[in-house]
Amino acid sequence: MPPVSKIRRERALRAAEGYLLLDMPSHALRELGTISDWPGSAFQFHKVRGEARRALQDHALAVVDLELALNGEPTDLDVLMSLAWCYKRTERLPQAIAAMQQAYRHHSEEPVVLYNLSCYYALSGDKGQALSWLGRALRMEPSLKKLIADETDFDPIRQDPDFIHFMALVRESR
Repeated sequence: MPPVSKIRRERALRAAEGYLLLDMPSHALRELGTISDWPGSAFQFHKVRGEARRALQDHALAVVDLELALNGEPTDLDVLMSLAWCYKRTERLPQAIAAMQQAYRHHSEEPVVLYNLSCYYALSGDKGQALSWLGRALRMEPSLKKLIADETDFDPIRQDPDFIHFMALVRESR
């Protein structure tokens, strides 16, 4: 089979990205499947394929691609966030926390990173870390307050007296 041209690879990749934007992940995967070699585009290929698999809720396969993408760009925020998301859904919470910690090391100015760290620590039952990260996230971006009531990740600590007290302080600070 003759090698596929760089132009054809790039077109397939752009088409797959477009399908993802249109919420058509199966089409994105089909487009990516038309090309067998991705020299020079491996990071973007794995990122897009991982995102398509994540959209299809195939979290285990998404992890494989997202980890490969992360090898190429270990500081990419989108990949780190998606990888943490998939780790959580494959019951690999320690890896989800580690991915978000890596995201924080490179993107400490992003409130959503701190918020997600809080969520994952809450799921792990580490109330102290959860409240610490949540407080920091809210100081950076007060509008995140509106997410807390519906955030099921906080359910493991929601009835804890410290969480209740924290939420009372948050309500008072409006």
